[in-house]
Amino acid sequence: MTTTQDISQLYPNALWNWFAQICAIPHPSKHEAKLSAHIQQWAAEKGLPVVVDHVGNLIIRKAATAGMENCKTVVIQAHLDMVPQKNADKQHDFVLDAIEPRIDGEWVKANGTTLGADNGIGMASALAILGADDIPHGPLEVLLTVDEEAGMTGAFGLQAGMLNAEILINTDSEQEGEIYMGCAGGVDAEIRLPLSTENIPSGLRPYTLYISGLKGGHSGVNIHLGRGNANKLLARFLAGHANELGIRISDISGGTLRNAIPREAQCRFLIAPEQVTLLNQRIAQYEQILTSELRQTEPALKVRVEESDAQADKVLSLSAQTRWINLLNACPNGVIRMSDDIPGVTETSLNLGVISIENGHGRALCLIRSLIDTGREQVESMLTSLSDIAGAEITLSGCYPGWKPDTSSPVMKIVKDTYESIYHKEPDIMVIHAGLECGLFKKHYPELDMVSIGPTIRFPHGPDEMVNIKTVGQYWELLLAVLARIPQKTT
Repeated sequence: MTTTQDISQLYPNALWNWFAQICAIPHPSKHEAKLSAHIQQWAAEKGLPVVVDHVGNLIIRKAATAGMENCKTVVIQAHLDMVPQKNADKQHDFVLDAIEPRIDGEWVKANGTTLGADNGIGMASALAILGADDIPHGPLEVLLTVDEEAGMTGAFGLQAGMLNAEILINTDSEQEGEIYMGCAGGVDAEIRLPLSTENIPSGLRPYTLYISGLKGGHSGVNIHLGRGNANKLLARFLAGHANELGIRISDISGGTLRNAIPREAQCRFLIAPEQVTLLNQRIAQYEQILTSELRQTEPALKVRVEESDAQADKVLSLSAQTRWINLLNACPNGVIRMSDDIPGVTETSLNLGVISIENGHGRALCLIRSLIDTGREQVESMLTSLSDIAGAEITLSGCYPGWKPDTSSPVMKIVKDTYESIYHKEPDIMVIHAGLECGLFKKHYPELDMVSIGPTIRFPHGPDEMVNIKTVGQYWELLLAVLARIPQKTT
C-alpha cells in the first residue's frame, strides 16, 4: 500500500489530484461547507463564474473552447457530500479528520472508513475539466449539489432558471461499461413506538449483546446481495430468546444511516446470574446458525455477549419490550420484488437502517426504494399496517421520484456510440436501484436530456468502499470523448 500523496500520480493526474484534495477536506453530509469554500476560492482564482444558490449548491460555468461555441450546453453533475461510515476500531471524526486513501493493487481504498469515491471521483472529474486548457468542449456548467446522501437537499432545492444546459451528465454511477438511463425513487420512513419503563428488578446483572463484522454497504446497489442486516439479526435473537432467558432490555441501537445496510447493532440488558450459562449457550448456537446461513456473504460475522460495567437506570416494561422486539422482528427488510421489465434489477426494496431508543420511544429509520410509485406505495402501506398493529406512529418524508427511462435519449445514444468507438464493445444500458438526483432535476427542467456514467466502485456506503483505478481512466476518456461529440444547437 502507498500513501495519500501517491494517488495524485495515478492516471489521469488532474482527476486524482483533485480527488486527493477532496479527501483531505472533511465533507460528510451536511458538513460540506469547507469543501465548497475551497472549490469556490479555486474557481475565483481561475476566473470561472460561480453561483451559490439558496441551499448551497454550486454552479460553475466555463466558456466553450474555440470552435465549439455553438454546441449545446452541457452540465456535468456530482454531489459534494460523502457517506460517513467507519469500522468500530477506527478512531475517526468525519467532521474534522481527512480521509486516508490508499492504493491496494488495482484499487484505491480508505484506511478503515468510507472512501468517498461516491461521488468524489465524479466531482474530481468535473473540476479537472474546469481547470484544463486542452480539453475540447462546448459551453459547460458544473453542478455540485449538497446533502445528496442524507436527503437530496440540493436536488430538491435546485430552482428553475439556474441551469442553461440542454444536456446533463450525472457522474454518480458505479460500474464501468454501464450507462444508466433511469433510477429508483424513494421515501424515508420513521417509526416511533412509545416505550414505558420501570425500575430494575433486584439481583440482575448487566450485559451487552453485540452483532458485528458485517459488510454493510449501499442500501440500494447492494441490497440484492443477501448481506446480513445487523438490526434484523439482533431482533431475531431477542424474539427467539428474550422471554426464555428473562432478558430485561435497557437500550437497543444499531446502524447509523438509513441508506447504509447496518453492519453493527447492540442491546444492553440485564439478566439473572443463574441464566448466564444458558445465555452463553444460546449466543454460541445463534452464531453457529448465522455462520452457516451467511457463510458466503458474511464470513467475518460475530455474535458475542459481554458483562457490562455500566449500570442502567431503568429497563423497558415487559409489555413495551415485547412490542418493540416484535415490531423490529416483523419489519420487512431487503428485496421486496425484482423487476419484471429489467432482468436482474431490484424493483422495490426496504432497508431497516437505524434503530435506537430515544426520549421514551423506540425509533426505527427505514429507506424504501422502488422503480415504480406503486411499489413504493405498497411498502409504505406495509409499514403503516405494522405500525398500527404495534401501536406506533409512522412518518413518511423526503419522497423523491425515480428517473423514468427514456430509450430515445439523444445523449444516451452519443455515450453508447462513443463507448463502442473507444472500446469496441457494447456497453450495457441500465436502470440503477439507487437514488440518483436526475429524477428531481426533471421537475424544473423537464426537457433536460440526461445520462449517468461512472467508474467501478465497490461497496459504497461502507468502510470497504473501493474504486478501480483502471476504470477511472476509462471513465475519464469516455467523458472527454462525449464532450467532444456534443452536437450544435438546433435553434
